[in-house]
Amino acid sequence: MKTYKLTVFEANGEKVLEEAFQAEHDDAAKEMGEKILSEKNLLEKTHRCTSPSGKLLLFHS
Repeated sequence: MKTYKLTVFEANGEKVLEEAFQAEHDDAAKEMGEKILSEKNLLEKTHRCTSPSGKLLLFHS
């Protein structure tokens, strides 16, 4: 399992959420990140999900 990082920001740059989670691979992490955002009603906020190697998996501004 790899550790991925999900970060959500307000328009002014303030961090709303910074959460690490585990997934087997990038596709699973992308799905899990979208699920977390949806459950917390944060899909429309600026967000990013990155892999342990720094790859950007999700991004919305």
